[in-house]
Amino acid sequence: MSEIQRKFDAISKKYDEQRRKFIPCFDDFYGTTVSVASVDAENPGILDIGAGTGLLSAFLMERYPEASFALIDISEKMLDMAKDRFRNNSNVKYIAADYSTYDFVEKYDMVVSALSIHHLEDIEKKKLYKKSYSILKENGVFINADQVHGETPFIENMNKTTWKQHIESSGLPEEEIMAGYERVKLDKDSSLDQQLDWLKEAGFSDVSCIYKNYQFAVMFGKKPDRNSS
Repeated sequence: MSEIQRKFDAISKKYDEQRRKFIPCFDDFYGTTVSVASVDAENPGILDIGAGTGLLSAFLMERYPEASFALIDISEKMLDMAKDRFRNNSNVKYIAADYSTYDFVEKYDMVVSALSIHHLEDIEKKKLYKKSYSILKENGVFINADQVHGETPFIENMNKTTWKQHIESSGLPEEEIMAGYERVKLDKDSSLDQQLDWLKEAGFSDVSCIYKNYQFAVMFGKKPDRNSS
């Protein structure tokens, strides 16, 4: 079992309530992600990469109640929380696997991810962006709401210091804060500019950072319609 899997198995039960406290801009961050998740399909097929407890999918479900969802995550315990959350929705399927090596067979209208891809090495991020492009239908969208590395050491330090000040005044118990800091050590953040470049290299058009608050960013790309060029 990987270190990431172990840490997230351990946190699975408290994950959602903590998430709001660990992300100072929680409402804007998730709200923006849902608002740009626009596709032509009325009942889109949505793949949630690193879905965890299904938090992002739950927000998307409010917008697209009839959508079909595929949730993939390396932590079975996190997916168990999602299964419980969506037990009344038969349009959700679960894949307990490492999404960086998994072979997807279906095509999706939307590939989304929240706070997961930053655990990958740069080379794996690039590969995942290419893979996401290949499994999207034309006009499909890719959205990665994630944390990014500061553009300079000064900015990175400012981002992290501001974040720690927020966490330490959030009312979270000391042990949960310390566990959060331990999880952060597994992060392999890449800069925003680099990732937007990788999305363009993968073939995405309309690549943009839609929202950014310190290290939290919502990245967007669209798979062009071949006939519209």
